[in-house]
Amino acid sequence: MQRAIRFIDALNYRIGRAVMWLAILIALIQFATVILRYVFAIGFIQMQESIWYLNAILFMTGASFALHADAHVRVDVLYRQARPRIKALVDLLGGCFLLLPVCIALVWLSFGYVLSSWRVLESSTEISGLPLIFALKTFIWVFAVLVGLQGIAMIGRAFLAIRGGAETYSAAGVKPGSML
Repeated sequence: MQRAIRFIDALNYRIGRAVMWLAILIALIQFATVILRYVFAIGFIQMQESIWYLNAILFMTGASFALHADAHVRVDVLYRQARPRIKALVDLLGGCFLLLPVCIALVWLSFGYVLSSWRVLESSTEISGLPLIFALKTFIWVFAVLVGLQGIAMIGRAFLAIRGGAETYSAAGVKPGSML
């Protein structure tokens, strides 16, 4: 089980580290778009849409990295003060009964939506827009799979902590190469 947890942690860590560079790319494209538009009175729909695409990809693939780092938004009024075993139990139950079912429902409910977009190779409604909406919609599944996998790692980590009577517990994953 620890091997699977480490593999999932490493996968989401590496994906998260890779896609965080998209934030810089988004800023550079936005800067270029503003300069071109307001200084030279030139506008490119492709540049504007690429910002939307990159932003969507950043957040859809970066969500699993946030879960890996335990940096997601959490209502932790009670969780913060809880003992390690209680935290592990909350993560175990929350992962099993909230996180994983939502990820499964997301794939299930978006299945026709994404497939129909692929069938017609859906593209931008703008004449010179990017012809890749069908590919962008696929990131709904990527999001659900990556977050679901990280949820499985979180559940496994919580299970091991409960079973082992851990004195300390963190839902955060480990960086590749470190011990669990």
